[in-house]
Amino acid sequence: MSAPLLTVEHLSMRFGGLVAVNDVSFSAGRGDITALIGPNGAGKTTVFNCITGFYKPTVGRIALRHGEDIGQAELDRLTRRGERRLKRPGGALHLLERMPEHEVAEQARVARTFQNIRLFSGMTVLENLLVAQHNRLMLASGYTLLGVLGIGGYGRAERAAVEKAERWLEAIDLIDRADDPAGELPYGAQRKLEIARAMCTDPVLLCLDEPAAGLNPREKADLTSLIESIRSDHGTSVLLIEHDMSLIMKISDHIVVLDHGMLIADGTPDAVRHDPKVIAAYLGVAEHDVDKVKAEVAP
Repeated sequence: MSAPLLTVEHLSMRFGGLVAVNDVSFSAGRGDITALIGPNGAGKTTVFNCITGFYKPTVGRIALRHGEDIGQAELDRLTRRGERRLKRPGGALHLLERMPEHEVAEQARVARTFQNIRLFSGMTVLENLLVAQHNRLMLASGYTLLGVLGIGGYGRAERAAVEKAERWLEAIDLIDRADDPAGELPYGAQRKLEIARAMCTDPVLLCLDEPAAGLNPREKADLTSLIESIRSDHGTSVLLIEHDMSLIMKISDHIVVLDHGMLIADGTPDAVRHDPKVIAAYLGVAEHDVDKVKAEVAP
C-alpha cells in the first residue's frame, strides 16, 4: 500500500500550563475525505492550526508526501538532519511543523478555510479568486513593472488566472455574480466562494474548518456535492472539522475523534458510529449513562 498523504505523529500543543492537544497521531489517505470531530474544546482547530503552520507544535512530527512514495527510512533521516523538505523527481516530502505558514501553503500545497468566513468583502467575487493566485502572477511579472504594463509572460499568466477563476465560479454557480462585491453574496454562497478560493491555489490537501456551519439543508446538500467533486474530479485530499454528523457520516472515508485534546477513536464511519467512547463523549449519551459507558470501555 502507498504511504498516506498526511501523517501526524505524537502531536502535542501546550499553551503555558494548558495542554490543548496531547500525543495525537493519525493519518489522512491520498484522495480520501478525512473528518476530525469531537466536542467543543476537543483540540480540533488547534490540530488544524499546527498542520497549516499557524502554530508550531510543542512536540510532534507532521509529514506530507507528494507524488511517489518516500519511505519511512528517508523520513527519519530528514528528521534527524533537521531539514524541512526532501525533493526528488516524482516526489517530495515536507515536514510541516518546521515550515513557516506561507511555505506550508505555497510549497507543501496545503490550503484551508476558517470557521469564520474570511473573504475580501469589498473586492468582487472574481477578484477574490485572483488574489489566491497572487504569487503566480507576481512571479510572471518578474516583480517589476511588467505586470503593470501587461507585457512578457505576465499577460498569459493573467489570462490563465482569470480562466481558472471563471471555471471555479461556474463550478459553484456564481459566474453570474463575478463582478459583484463578495460581501453582498448570501452566506451559503460566501462559504462556497471561500472553498473555491482555496482551490485556486491547487492544493494537494484542503483543510475545511466547519464548512457547514450556519447552512440550511439545501446549502448543505450543495456543499456536500462540492466537497465530493473536489475529491473525485480534482484528486484533492480533504481534511475537515465538522459538527454536522449526518454530513460527516455521508462523505467521510475516515474519521478521527478527539476529546479533551486526546485521540479516542480512529476508523471508518461505521466503526466510529458504534464506538462507546465516541457515544459517551460526543454523540449524545444521556448524562446519567455517561459514567456507566466510560466504565465499560475503561482499560
